Amino acid sequence: MALIALNALVFVRQLGLAPRQLEDFIGVFGLVPAEFSWLAVVTSMFVHGGLMHVGGNMLYLWIFGDNVEDRMGHGRFLAFYLLSGAGAALAQTFAAPDSLVPMVGASGAIAGVMGAYFVLYPRSRVLTLLPFPIVVVEIPAIWFLGLWFVMQFVNGVATLGPAAERSMGGGVAFWAHAAGFVVGALLVFVFRRPERQRVEWWNDGPFPG
Repeated sequence: MALIALNALVFVRQLGLAPRQLEDFIGVFGLVPAEFSWLAVVTSMFVHGGLMHVGGNMLYLWIFGDNVEDRMGHGRFLAFYLLSGAGAALAQTFAAPDSLVPMVGASGAIAGVMGAYFVLYPRSRVLTLLPFPIVVVEIPAIWFLGLWFVMQFVNGVATLGPAAERSMGGGVAFWAHAAGFVVGALLVFVFRRPERQRVEWWNDGPFPG
């Protein structure tokens, strides 16, 4: 998927920067709510804070993005992805408008993809690794994604208050996640192409993502 490749290329570029250069890079291309700009809304979606950050985001994009893109087509999916990310960024900015902490990462846009998947494939099943005990199980997408959304919303509520703009939930933009999911779940009705629903078992049988 081209978006995964682009995010990976930007991260490789980040790896070549010295610590001070990286800090400046994030300051320029990340989205600072108190210094909001639409250009930063877009560029911040392709900048990540570390290997675990980019790796986790790209894993979720790979699992859920392929099927959503198939239902929309490449051009529509790109527009959908960027609009979901923009909606997520606006929500986080609204939650902490005075924050000087740069917001980076594709999480909001990917949350939109997850919201679209929730609508399109609610009965598909996602292979999930459970840590205690370590076992892989199939969980219906409607439960997996529904629980994920509830967790983001609850954690977002917990960040509200005087310290929200300072901590942003310990560095996690929960409101961006929750809003991105909702935006994606709504926009999918605009961007999906019904004629692309060709394989009925996607809605009924086991599916890894």
